[in-house]
Amino acid sequence: MRRPKLVGAVAPSSPHLAREMAAVVPTSGSPVVVELGPGTGALSGAIRERLPEGGRQLAIELDGGMVDYLRAELPWLEVVQGDAARLGDLLAEAGVGRVDAVVSGLPWSIFPARLQQDILQQVGSVLAPGGAFTTFAYVHALGMTGARLFRRRLDLTFDEVLTSRTVWRNVPPARSYVCRRPRILG
Repeated sequence: MRRPKLVGAVAPSSPHLAREMAAVVPTSGSPVVVELGPGTGALSGAIRERLPEGGRQLAIELDGGMVDYLRAELPWLEVVQGDAARLGDLLAEAGVGRVDAVVSGLPWSIFPARLQQDILQQVGSVLAPGGAFTTFAYVHALGMTGARLFRRRLDLTFDEVLTSRTVWRNVPPARSYVCRRPRILG
């Protein structure tokens, strides 16, 4: 609440929403999973629970204070400080080309349209064939202009966008989007 331009949530995601979103994490092989905007790590644990041994989990966090917190509290998490709008470069620097899943806790509603588009294009460019991107939206905001425009942006960026049932056991209640097959954007 002290930093509304940086942190978009009033409370960490609930374990119920975290499990819903982590469902895109492959449970076999050696997948690479990236979390955008891990905040305090509410989704990170659910991702870790699904990730098979030999998988790799990276978290992209912009805020230096949050990076320090995550490194201290979740030492198993590979935290990369940087802007998700530079996702491809950040992953290349970490030795990662393609990823199997991207799980986002980013506060899309506070981002300008251009930044939303830039991040979504970056996500699409790093997803491996068959990979998935997931993010969420609060139910009370779904009818707002910004939420409708963001959903349209998802539809323009991905060939498939599935909306989950409402996760009532979250504050506030939320729905997740699972997006697959990024479109080639010029």
